[in-house]
Amino acid sequence: MKRKLFVVLCAAALLAGCGDPLKGGGEGGNRGEIIIGSSDVPENLVIAQLYATALTKGGARNVVIRPPVGGREVVVKALQDKSLSLTPDYSGNLLQYFDKPNQATESGQVYRELRKALPPSLDVLEQAPAEDKDVLVVKKETADTGIRSLADLGPRCGDFVFGGPGQWPDRWEAKIKKRYGCTFRQLTTTDTGGPVTVAALKSGKAQVVDMFSTDSRIAGNGFVPLADPKHLFPAQHIVPLVAKGALTERERGILNRLSAALTTDKLAKLDDEYTVAKRDPVDIAEEFLRANKLM
Repeated sequence: MKRKLFVVLCAAALLAGCGDPLKGGGEGGNRGEIIIGSSDVPENLVIAQLYATALTKGGARNVVIRPPVGGREVVVKALQDKSLSLTPDYSGNLLQYFDKPNQATESGQVYRELRKALPPSLDVLEQAPAEDKDVLVVKKETADTGIRSLADLGPRCGDFVFGGPGQWPDRWEAKIKKRYGCTFRQLTTTDTGGPVTVAALKSGKAQVVDMFSTDSRIAGNGFVPLADPKHLFPAQHIVPLVAKGALTERERGILNRLSAALTTDKLAKLDDEYTVAKRDPVDIAEEFLRANKLM
């Protein structure tokens, strides 16, 4: 699927060749390409395709997706030397990359701090409402006892077994105690929001688990995500990270309008269309743009 996506976009751009933009000084940029970097994570590929399709339908020429592009340090270097034009990323992770000591967690604060932390060669466009972030999840019967948020959960944590990744104690145990007064009766290691975590919640092995906000299995299993009013987990809005000067004002506007239409629920559905239904990401992107009157 990833290879098909790469070939389709290169052919559509009528390129003589599709060399690697991360090797040697930005050959693509010299031909006026918009080169969108993507990791090989399915969600990242889908978002990159949304960007590419929106830009192409909006009149941009030579739009190319280049997956996979490696870790964030590789991507940042490629954006700075203009061998990449833009890439989808996550606001909270980007802030931690550029300003590790920063403790901002609330959505607007994270975005403002991120813009201040960026080097002069980089910029971020407007962030989408969509977030892919940690969320604590319970079964409906637990929620029906009056637990709808981490504030509700805090005083009752001692009644519950928690299931989550092995790094939970180091990353979150002290923070959830400080913010919500929460100390779970027991911690059990499952996986990082995967099938073991889902199975633990369904079976009752754990009554509270850590998942990701775009995971369609939350709604699919009737699970209830708990609100986080004190922002234990930093905001992780989808945001285009761009090389300064790589896009025209019109192209920036196209991506800003796309971002405004992208909610967490819609992103979860897009992820499912790609990973579960195995649909072509080009078809997924075109359908999204039509449904949201963006083309």
